[in-house]
Amino acid sequence: MLSVALYTLRARWVTFVGGFVALALGVGLLTVMGLAIAASLDTPTRAPERFATAAVVVKGADTLRVPTPIGDRSQKLAEPRAVPPAAVAELARFGRVTPDRSFAVRARGGPGDLVGHPWSVAAFAPYEIASGRAPRAADEVVVSGTWAKPGQSLRTQRGSVRVVGTVADRGFEHAVFYTDARAAQLQPRSVQLATDADVTAVRNAVKNITGVQVLTGADRHYADPDPDRDREALTALNALFGTAGGVTAFVSVFVVASTFAFAVAQRRREFGLLRAAGATPGQLRRTVAAEALLVGVVASAAGCVLGRYGAPRLVRWTVDGGLAPDWFATGDAVWPYCAAFSTGVLVALCGVVAASWRAGRTGPAEALRAAAVDNRPMTWGRWLCGGALLLAAAVLPFLGDPGGLLHRKSYVSRPMLLITAVALLAPVLVRPLTRLLTWAPARLPGAAGLLVRENAAAAVRRTASVAAPVLVTVALAGSLLGATATLDAAKAAETRARTTAAFVVTPSAGGFDGATLRALRAVPGTEVSVTSASAVYVLEDGVALVRSEARAADPAALAATARLPLAAGRTTGLDDGSIIVNEEWERHTVGQRVRVWLGDGTRKTLRIAAVMTRGTGDNGVYVTPANAAGAAVDRVDVALADGADAAAVAAGLRRAVRADDGRVRTADQWIAATYPRTDRTTRLGFLLVLGIALLYTGISLVNTMVMATSDRVRELATLRLAGATRRQVLRLVGAEALTVVAVGALLGLLVTALNLAAVGAALHVLHAPAALVLPWPALAATTAVCAALAVLAATAPAAAATRRPHPSAQ
Repeated sequence: MLSVALYTLRARWVTFVGGFVALALGVGLLTVMGLAIAASLDTPTRAPERFATAAVVVKGADTLRVPTPIGDRSQKLAEPRAVPPAAVAELARFGRVTPDRSFAVRARGGPGDLVGHPWSVAAFAPYEIASGRAPRAADEVVVSGTWAKPGQSLRTQRGSVRVVGTVADRGFEHAVFYTDARAAQLQPRSVQLATDADVTAVRNAVKNITGVQVLTGADRHYADPDPDRDREALTALNALFGTAGGVTAFVSVFVVASTFAFAVAQRRREFGLLRAAGATPGQLRRTVAAEALLVGVVASAAGCVLGRYGAPRLVRWTVDGGLAPDWFATGDAVWPYCAAFSTGVLVALCGVVAASWRAGRTGPAEALRAAAVDNRPMTWGRWLCGGALLLAAAVLPFLGDPGGLLHRKSYVSRPMLLITAVALLAPVLVRPLTRLLTWAPARLPGAAGLLVRENAAAAVRRTASVAAPVLVTVALAGSLLGATATLDAAKAAETRARTTAAFVVTPSAGGFDGATLRALRAVPGTEVSVTSASAVYVLEDGVALVRSEARAADPAALAATARLPLAAGRTTGLDDGSIIVNEEWERHTVGQRVRVWLGDGTRKTLRIAAVMTRGTGDNGVYVTPANAAGAAVDRVDVALADGADAAAVAAGLRRAVRADDGRVRTADQWIAATYPRTDRTTRLGFLLVLGIALLYTGISLVNTMVMATSDRVRELATLRLAGATRRQVLRLVGAEALTVVAVGALLGLLVTALNLAAVGAALHVLHAPAALVLPWPALAATTAVCAALAVLAATAPAAAATRRPHPSAQ
């Protein structure tokens, strides 16, 4: 059987080239994703940056730790605690203490992420004066980098300052250094400090203070800005590559299995001849398996080589796109090659299992068949598997929490079930869809429309195999982009319904100070609601420490400027001893008491004053300012009093925030500027997934179309003998290709509609706006690309086959 398999590979190389290319590309993509995932598993060790020369750093509590029966659970505090004054005084007995303060700075013409510090901590980086001198007065600063020069005046949200010196850019922040006294005025709280005291004395001094950390050596890195950025970046990359790898694996397996099954189905007459020559069904099955094994081994090896060269390019793209840190690079992991190679061989063998059994049942009379009509394209296996997958895709999502359908994992994985189910049931849909699409052309004068209809409807397996890559691409594009657009639109609608204020005032950086807030409240004809962002933590089921984003607001002012989506209770029922929660909380009954931890880690028991609906999951909780100590005011909603002039109020608000460089916008302008959109990482991740799918399925579409057209040489020759011109034959082949692409696009649109219907149903159950958004531009572009590739791949081999002046049908 091996010798027969080798001879068949040489004789029918066109058929096997399609499977080889599809498998090699699939294994290559799996290798690339595996190498990228492997590279995202190990976080590099980063040396201390801001306190590289400090002996000891003492950091206030920044983590909430709660004991549970299965161990401590922790969350980062929204408002880290300052180092207690008593501890600072005690540490001063053992050595020099240098408090550190950090606060946002916004300067016109400067970088958008400026951060202010006292000058005394600059020596610990170390920062050294590159030009000019150190600051001596309250209106003098030193900046890092070259974006400002000594003598230059800068306008900031806290007043104008003069640059008196510059220091070299260290790469991890854009710093603005003030005098120590001025920095203490701008940021009274100090959450960490540096000291040159003996580390043992320092530990003894703070050992009884909960949460205070003593950092030495490499641990001083935790005092740097955003010390967990490397770990968080790798976590995001791991999720990105995991999603892309899962979709890649699905697309690869789907396309490869479809291609191999189609290649076997094309050889029905050949198998009939072998049976007529005495071959047993078992011998035919072993021959097909041997062919698949040979192609699988060679193609998988070639795919691993492709993946080795493709992985660095993918990593470079993620770094250039800002998705990965500059240091991110592929490693020397071996397991991705082993996993991809094994998967490739296994997929090749699995792809021909059903086809080999069908080949074994081929009778000797099949060699005498002159027609290419598929009499029984649907087997019991296809009915059972397709029906089961369709039922699973329809029922499973609704057996659990409906909010789970709004999670990315759900709306990324759900289309895969639907795509597989529709692909298995495609032979049932191909004939009616083909006849529907060709109903009008078939009634036009001439035989072209009729031939297109009958050819596509008769060769069901060929039509379904060619439509499969189109189905995958259109369904993925529609489902992923449509789900994110639908969720974004629902979040925006929630924001519009909740905001009843006429104006929204926001700071340029940090938060508003007391003077600005007094000026805003003094504007006549207004009702002002001052809110700040914080967090509340709750222990659910006794083991899960859950963080909820919180807004702190005065209840009366909040009721005048916002319309909360309440399921029970009243906004005005909120006070310093209560909280407004949402239905996601384990306890969500008005009047119940719930134990929580506030943004600074303070433990408190609060009464539930009102309960909001779940919506899209962004409703959060509301507390009073007394329960959000230290939270900066980052938003002021302003409602108009009866008879107030909107233009006059807007002018007054702008005057009030001019010194703080704040921004006044109407509610509509603010909603448009802060319209909930998919974050950049997710958006680029979807582009990566769809780009891979489009590239791979595009190549597979070309392969399958070339295979299908090459197998029709006798049929095309018969058309030429019947009197058709070469141009008519090519037009016929192109029209058939367009029809098949249209079938695949309609099936993909069906999958998209089913997937978005589930998302819409979940939004309805969660009391969120459920207007479905279909990404028509993306669907049209995807279908157009598939159509162009299909027509080119079909007409090119057909043109070569009909080039002879006197064709023969033999």
